[in-house]
This record gives sequence, C-alpha cells and structure tokens, in this order.
Amino acid sequence: MILSVRRVTAVCLLGAALAACGTARAPQPARPAPSAPGAVPPVAPRSTPPTLAPGPSGLTPVFAHGPRGGGRVVALTFDADMTADQGPRAARGERFDNPGLLAALRRLEVPATVFMTGRWAEQYPEQARSLGRDPLFEVANHSYSHYAFTGDCYGLPTLPEERMRADVERAYAAFRKVGVPHPMPYFRFPGGCYDRRARKALTPAGVTAVQWDVVSGDAFATDADAVARQVLAEVRPGSVVVLHCTRSAAPVTERAVRTIVPELRRQGYRFVKVSELVAAAGGADRPTLGS
Repeated sequence: MILSVRRVTAVCLLGAALAACGTARAPQPARPAPSAPGAVPPVAPRSTPPTLAPGPSGLTPVFAHGPRGGGRVVALTFDADMTADQGPRAARGERFDNPGLLAALRRLEVPATVFMTGRWAEQYPEQARSLGRDPLFEVANHSYSHYAFTGDCYGLPTLPEERMRADVERAYAAFRKVGVPHPMPYFRFPGGCYDRRARKALTPAGVTAVQWDVVSGDAFATDADAVARQVLAEVRPGSVVVLHCTRSAAPVTERAVRTIVPELRRQGYRFVKVSELVAAAGGADRPTLGS
C-alpha cells in the first residue's frame, strides 16, 4: 500500500512526537451494550479470535482492510501510544490517555479496537483493565516500547531484530498483569513501519499484523472538523481507520469522532471491531500488504 503525502505526514508527525490469510471463524457478533465510563463489567467467555494464515515463506500476515463487497461496515481503531521512556513526562502531568474519547465511544455505542502499548497499560492500568473487560472494545498489541521495527521510522528508536518478538510478548505480559483478560492476537507496528525482516521475526508470536486504509490525520490536529472531513471522504466498505487515544498527541479526536460516527451511520455504515473484518476476510481474497 502506498500512502499519500498527506497520510505519511500524519503518521510522521505522531512518530516524531513519540520519539522526544487462512480460513477464520468467529462467533456471530451481537451488538454490545455500552458500559459507564470507568465501569468494569463481567468478563464473558470468548471464542478463539480469527486470524489470518502466515503469508509466503511463513511471514506474519499483514491485514489492511476487510472485503469491499461485505456491506457497509467500518472499523475504528485507536492507538494508545506511549514509549518505554515517557514515564517522566507522564509523571510531570502529560496525558497519554483520553478518558473523554472512550466515554464518547461508550455513549455512542461504537465498537472499537484499541492498539495499546504495554507501557500505556502500565501507566493507566484501570483504563486498560476497563477496556479489556468491556465487550464494546477489544484490546490489541502495539508493542511494549513503541520503538520502531525498521530503521528510519519517523525518528523512533529502533529495536534490534532479536528483541522484536520479546517486545511484543512483553506487551501481552503487561496486559495480563493489569487485568486485561483476553487481548487479541493482532499487532500494529509502531509508526506503521515494517519490512520482511520484521514480519519474519514476529512469525513465532502467531499474530496478525493490522495496518489501515484510512488515516484520520488526527495526529496533532487542531481542527476537529478537518479530521472528520478527511475520514468521511476516504471511508469505503471494509475500511480500517487509524485514530489515536492520546490527548497530548491527538487533542481533537473526541470531537472528530462525535461528527464521524453519526454521519457514517446516516450513510448506512455499521461499526465493527477489527476481529469481524478479519473473520470476513478469511473466506475472501485476503487484503494483505507485502509478500
């Protein structure tokens, strides 16, 4: 997938700031009931999450979007970014969370997938646990450190190849420690940067890498309407939209979402989690990136 200049710029801004297909089966989805902000509902049993089969040479599969002919469905995804060395900034009051955004998603009853770093889960354990126990959401892996899995990835520090799998597994360990009961086997590369070497390093982890086909442009945006217009102009059936739930890096995302959601519903779209799109892709031409 070739990103437009506008898309690359949006991801680049966020990365720089954070630096200073096989057959799948899924249960028939039911519309989850929203939870009150901060509430921790009971944990329901879950079936095995759908994943895609490894790609050529056993490489980690990379998922970009769902089938285009599968109806008007769209997945909103939110990156909960925090690098391994940003603890001092959080201690000084910088907010890497966004409770208002999560509360808005609950009020609007919007299913969503949150790609969370292990460091974010450690910094905000109650929010991580609440997300993991709320059937409206699913928690996926965004690495522990938010360090890059390739060189020259928007200024992010780079992980050596021998530490890539361990970084992903460390994030899952952090999720378990704070009480996230069923993190999904989905992984989003920090900065969206990956190559064949990174995909090979993560093969033993058994994850499906999840990218996107719609960049919201919410990174450091100050105009919520502009973010909403960009998303609304680019969403197609089966789209995966990348947004962020980090107040310091994406301060207008909540306002943008409150415009995006009702307008897409007016257009006939239904919101789903990434797992539903992955399940749908299991029996169709698999929308993967790379080979």
